[in-house]
Order: sequence, then C-alpha cells, then structure tokens
Amino acid sequence: VQLVESGGGGVQAGGSLRLSCAASGSLFSIRDMGWHRQAPGKQRELVAGWSSSGGSANYADSAKGRFTISWDNDKHTGFLQMNSLKPEDTAMYYCHANVAGTYLDSVLHRYLALWGQGTLVSVSS
Repeated sequence: VQLVESGGGGVQAGGSLRLSCAASGSLFSIRDMGWHRQAPGKQRELVAGWSSSGGSANYADSAKGRFTISWDNDKHTGFLQMNSLKPEDTAMYYCHANVAGTYLDSVLHRYLALWGQGTLVSVSS
C-alpha cells in the first residue's frame, strides 16, 4: 500500500485548493490520517488530523475555520480542502495514514504507517 498526494499548485492569497491523498494497493481499513506541512527552513507540522473512531477531526490553530479534512472510504482517498489561503500556507504538504492491509490486521491492530511523497502548495500575495 502506498499514498499518493495530488492537488497542489500555485494560487493567490484568498484562493482555495483541494489536496487528495489516494491509498493504492491492498487496503482493508484506515485507523487515522493526517495532513502535515513543511515550509523551507521550518519543522514539519501537523495541520489536520482525522480518526476513523467517530470520524473526529482536529486542526492546528492556523488551519481552524479554513481547512477541512475528510476521508472517502469508498475511494480510499483522503482530502484536505483549503480555503482563504495565505502566503504563510506555502509549504510542501504530506499526508500520513495508519492502515490495515487485511481484516486480520485490523482485528489485531496491526497498522502500517505510511507517508506520501508530498505535494507543493504555493500561495502568492
């Protein structure tokens, strides 16, 4: 199983982008996923997280009210809808997920931690 991000690009401040994180390969279930970002010269930070337990989501203060994380179980794809983008949102965005490849993995809580390759978001003022 691997994660592949897409949807990044250049946008002006105030604009929107929708990032996708597609899980390919043999996947039974996902325990949780998150979107992280890393700007040049800065540490990677968690922007938004989602848990399959109740479908709860949490956001960094910088993302609250502007970003929405979601997971489409039929498509095995996660999303990060980003609105009202700011220049400080410019970064490489990575998705991360803990997945179970089989039903047995899920029952035994054997989850594989995966990272995508990243997609670049550039917001101009």
